[in-house]
Amino acid sequence: MSDSEDFLSRLFADSHRALRRYVRGLVGSQEKAEDIVQEAFLRTYERRETVVTPRAFLFSAARNLAIDARRHARIAKTDSVGDVEAEAVVPCGTTPEDQALSDERVLLLRQAIERLPPQCRAVFALKVFHACSYQEIAARLGISEKTVEKHVGRGIRETYVYLRRQYRGAGVKP
Repeated sequence: MSDSEDFLSRLFADSHRALRRYVRGLVGSQEKAEDIVQEAFLRTYERRETVVTPRAFLFSAARNLAIDARRHARIAKTDSVGDVEAEAVVPCGTTPEDQALSDERVLLLRQAIERLPPQCRAVFALKVFHACSYQEIAARLGISEKTVEKHVGRGIRETYVYLRRQYRGAGVKP
């Protein structure tokens, strides 16, 4: 058995159960915990030559991967802009032309929002379509209120610029 294989075998035997329990507590899913533990072992193995304390590096890598997984799960929950259509309610008695224009506005707004980076899109959707406060968004996504503020501002700017470009291209004044 080579030194590398011996290193990994010892680390696995000494740490696998405790690491799996630790990560499962962070992510709440046995399946997700197994994936994270496997990735953490791989990262530790790849850096075995430069790591001074492999067990500490292993747990730190697993913790960081778990945090990333939780953050990604929170963002994915709010990543969809399917709620845009619910906002575009057209009153009864509208003409087919009015309905077509409304549908086009919804499509353009959806395209504009889909172009935003994932976290910015999540923040923007929570603020605009769910009327969440900056504090609620920050708590829900695990980011600072200042970051929420920046994402909302960016979302407004980029959405405005995109819509303006689209309307100008169609020869329509916004």
